[in-house]
This record gives sequence, structure tokens and C-alpha cells, in this order.
Amino acid sequence: MSRIRLALKHRPVRPTRFTLVSLGLAVLLAIALHTVTHGGPAIAALLICLSLTVTRFPLRQSLPIGLLAVAGLLVAGMIGGGHSPDLTLLLAVCLVFLTTYAAKQRKATRAAEAREAVLAERARIAREIHDILAHSLSAQLVHLEGAKLLLRAERTDEALDRVTHARNLAKSGLEEARRAVSALRDDPPALPVALRTLAEEFESTTHRPCTLRVSGPAHRLAPQTELALLRTTQEALTNVRRHAPGSPAAVELAFDPAGCDLRITNPASAEPGAPGGGYGLVGMRERAELLGGTLSAGERDGGFLVHLKVPT
Repeated sequence: MSRIRLALKHRPVRPTRFTLVSLGLAVLLAIALHTVTHGGPAIAALLICLSLTVTRFPLRQSLPIGLLAVAGLLVAGMIGGGHSPDLTLLLAVCLVFLTTYAAKQRKATRAAEAREAVLAERARIAREIHDILAHSLSAQLVHLEGAKLLLRAERTDEALDRVTHARNLAKSGLEEARRAVSALRDDPPALPVALRTLAEEFESTTHRPCTLRVSGPAHRLAPQTELALLRTTQEALTNVRRHAPGSPAAVELAFDPAGCDLRITNPASAEPGAPGGGYGLVGMRERAELLGGTLSAGERDGGFLVHLKVPT
């Protein structure tokens, strides 16, 4: 019984046809009282009833009540013996109707924008978590696979070093995931510094070179732009480790006044890689589109190229 009462308590109250009819009758009654008394309370009651109607009902239902109020005032003016209706009162009725409807539309627009912002934030967090986990877990798998092979060869010291690297990657990935969820980005490093860190991680994990070349006058970009460039590089290098094992990589970042140009390339690998099918490229393209940029990825000159262009 208590659950039923709680459900009834929190159930939304929807306006009914009876309420609409009651408000229409109240409008007519207020007009009649105004015709008899010519007092301010009747006018106030008329405007309040009209405002409630517009607020609680859609336009297709509230508009007839507004027209009813206008028609009632015109008829009341004729019955009262006046040659012309009270234009001031008619103007007030129209103004209240339009103002209330405009306020209702603004509220609905703000609610829709709030919903869109929530959905966009969810998508952003999902991309963040995916990028972080894909980068961290892929590097851990490479180290653990190497540790397994080293243990079979009874090279325990090197295997322990690989396991230690995997542990450190798991720890840093967990910390970065927490920062992404809580949106703690107080003082991120400059983009070239962050890219250098990713290149060094790639070299440490794969024992293959990863060159970084930065051209143009380097400067700080908008946080979302820097984050997109950083995550794209991270995802691209992760894909190199997974799908082209044993291949080196190259990262080129070009600054110019109109935008930023990022290229991550790697030659083809003779070793078989892991199959694709993840959401990495989809996430990178979404980041680029949100910033008004473009991203392309595919085979180029016997290797693979990820190319991101974003405006500054």
C-alpha cells in the first residue's frame, strides 16, 4: 500500500480536457464580471486564466481559449453599448498570450539544449574511456605477451621487467581514466611534450623507433583541439602496435595560423597483427567533426596513414 501511495505521489499530473474546459469557462466568467463591474480583479482573473491555459496546454488547445477571450471581449463591448471594444484590454490579452507562449518555448528550447549537452557529454566521456583503455590495455597485452615468451625461454629477469612495465601502464591508465571521468584537466602539458611522451611509450613498448617532427610556430590551442590531436595520436600508435607489430612509426605535427595538421604513418609489417573491428577510427572521426576538422585513414605508399586536420 505504501508503494502505491508513493507511486501516486510522484506520478506526473497531466492536464485534462476537464481542466481545459474549466479554464475556458473561467475566462468567460471573468469577461462577464468585467462587463458588469468594470473592475481590476476581473481583468486580473482573465489574464491569469489565459496564462495558465497557455502554460499547461499545447498551442492547438490553448489558441482556441485565446480566441475565445478576444471574441468574448468583442461581444461584451457590443452588449455594453460601446461602439468600439476596449483596445487596451484586447492588447493586454494578446500580449499575455504571446509572452507566455514565448516563455514556454524558451523553456522547452533550454530543456532540449540541456538534453543535447548531456548526450554530447556522455559521448565525449565514452570516447575518452575508450581511447584510454585501448591505449593502456593494448600496451599491457604487448608486455604480457613478451613476458610469456621470455618465461618460456627461462629469461626471468627480462620477463619481470615486462610485467613491471605492464603494471605501470595499468596504474597510469587507471589514473588517466579517473581524470577523464572527473574532468580534472587543470594544467595539461603542451601538445609537443605530450606527443613526445606517447612516442617514448611506443618505443619502450615495441622497441621500435617512433620519430616526432613538429613544424611551424608551436603555440597552445583550445583544450578540446589539443585533446583531439593527442587522442588521435594515441589511438593511431595503439593501432600500429596491434595491427602492424614490429613496424616503426612517425608522428608529424604542423602548426600554421589557419589550423593544425597531424600525420601518423607506419610501414607495412611482415608480422601478422590483431584483427580490427573496434571503435577507434569512429571515435577519431567524431572528434574531428566536432571541431570542424577532417580525418582520413588508409593505406598510403605501402604503409598506413592517419591524417587529421583541425582549425585553430
